[in-house]
Amino acid sequence: MKLVEVLGLNVEVASGSPIVLLREQGAPHRVLPIFVGGREAVAIALALSGESPPRPLTHDLFVAVIDSLDAHIDRVEVTEVREGTFMAELVVRGPAGRAMIDSRPSDAIALALRLDAPMFASEEVLDEAGAIVSVSTDDEAIDDEAIDDDVDRFRSFLDEVRPADFADHRPPDGPPDLPRS
Repeated sequence: MKLVEVLGLNVEVASGSPIVLLREQGAPHRVLPIFVGGREAVAIALALSGESPPRPLTHDLFVAVIDSLDAHIDRVEVTEVREGTFMAELVVRGPAGRAMIDSRPSDAIALALRLDAPMFASEEVLDEAGAIVSVSTDDEAIDDEAIDDDVDRFRSFLDEVRPADFADHRPPDGPPDLPRS
């Protein structure tokens, strides 16, 4: 498992679908784009901004339930891509012990952001669905041409990828949650 962080929340140009971008914290700093539903994108955006709605949303309610049960989310893991769908698990610890709970990555990310829980992605997921985007530190020479090439390749990937590449259908009640997270 590799430690990842939320790099940002964007909209895929062709479909208008929201995408959360996770970035591997260690080299080679792969970026993992995960399509999410509109509601989940709002939940992630609220957590990223630190804003709280006047009434608790589903993820806020879940955080309150976890706290009231003296439980703790130790970590979130994006574990695999199965038939075009990202799989994730919440690693939860409480009075009854430790449990691993199946979750959509979008929900797991929204919870992790609210609870400051670390997020991880498996090496296999990063190999299969991640993209390497060059970064440079103050100590490294900046190769603008290489960075531009990497950014162009990543943009091409985002322009060419379609939600249909990740799922067979759209949920009946709104925008796609793709890959089903």
